[in-house]
Amino acid sequence: MTEPNDARVGLYIDFDNIVISRYQQLHGRNAFQRDGIRDFDKSSPDADPEVAARLAAATVDFNAIIDFAASFGALVVNRAYADWSVPVNANYQRQLMSRAVDLTQLFTATTRGTKNGADIRLAVDVVEDLFRLPDLTHVIIVAGDSDYIALAQKSKRLGRFVVGIGVAGSTSTSLAAACDEFEDYDSLPGIEKVTATPPPATTTTTERRRSGRKTAEPAESVEADASSAPGKTRKPMTNPMFSHTEDSQFDDSEPAEDTDPQTVATELLVRALQIGHSKGDADEWLNTGTVKNQMRRMDPSFNEKPLGYRSFTDFLASRSDLAELQEDGPHRLIRLRQ
Repeated sequence: MTEPNDARVGLYIDFDNIVISRYQQLHGRNAFQRDGIRDFDKSSPDADPEVAARLAAATVDFNAIIDFAASFGALVVNRAYADWSVPVNANYQRQLMSRAVDLTQLFTATTRGTKNGADIRLAVDVVEDLFRLPDLTHVIIVAGDSDYIALAQKSKRLGRFVVGIGVAGSTSTSLAAACDEFEDYDSLPGIEKVTATPPPATTTTTERRRSGRKTAEPAESVEADASSAPGKTRKPMTNPMFSHTEDSQFDDSEPAEDTDPQTVATELLVRALQIGHSKGDADEWLNTGTVKNQMRRMDPSFNEKPLGYRSFTDFLASRSDLAELQEDGPHRLIRLRQ
C-alpha cells in the first residue's frame, strides 16, 4: 500500500518471544530453560556470575526497536505483553516506561501456564485497534512466531502496512512473507554485534530439577531412571511464568534449499530484474529504487546491511558480473547483463 505522509503507527511487542529468542540465539537452543533464567535474580548474592554474564550479553535493546518503529511515523499505540512480576522482565520496566510503553500484564490462569497468552491477547488488541483507530496506518509486530501469520494477513487486508521484527534463527519464514516488510533484530540501527557463546557441556539432574528445566538426557540415564522407578513415567515440566513454555519452540522457520544468504540475495536480485525486464524491453534500464522495492515485496526480510554492504548500491556493485549499473543524473539505473 502507499504510505501516507501522516503515518500513525501501532507497535506491539511479544516481550517473552523476543527476550527468550535473543538469549537462545546467543547461547544455544533451550538455553533459556537450561540456565534457569525464568527464576534467575541477578541481584541475589547466590546468583551464578556466569549466568549473569550470559544474561547481560543477551540484553535486548528495546530503545533501538522503538526508534526504528518511530521512523515509520508517529507512535500512537505502544504496548509490550508479559508477566512483569518475573525478575528478568522486571529488569526492563524502567527502560520501557521511559519510552512510554504500555506494559500489559499477563496473569497466569492455570498451573500449567499460558502458552499462547501473549499471542492471543496481542492479536485481539491489534484487531480491536484496527477498527477502533481507523487512522492507524502501520502495524509493527515484534515477534517471530508463526502464530502471527493470520494477524499479519488480516492487517494487510484491512489496508495497513505491516512490519515484523524478529530474531534470526527464531523467526518463521512464513511470518516474514506475510508482512510488507520484515527486519532482523541484528540489522536494526544501533544494535551492536554480539558473539554467540557455546552452551555448557553438561547440567546435572539436581540442577535441572531445582530450576524447573527439561533437557535431553543420554539414553543410559533415561533407562536408569526407568529401571529405578518401574511403572512411572516422567511428566514434562511446564513454565507457568511465561506465555511460551519450553516445549513451544520459536525456531519454526522452514528449511531453505540454499542457506547461503549471499546466494539467496543474488537469486532474488536476478528474479527482480527479470520481472522488471518482462514489463518492457529486455535491455531496458531499471531504476535501482524500483528494483529494491520489488525485491522487498518478494522477500520482506531482504536487507543488504546484514550481508555486509553499507548501501543497496554497494550490494549491486558486488554483483557486477550479473548486472551493470549506470548513473543518469541523480538516478542510478541497472539492467541484467546480456
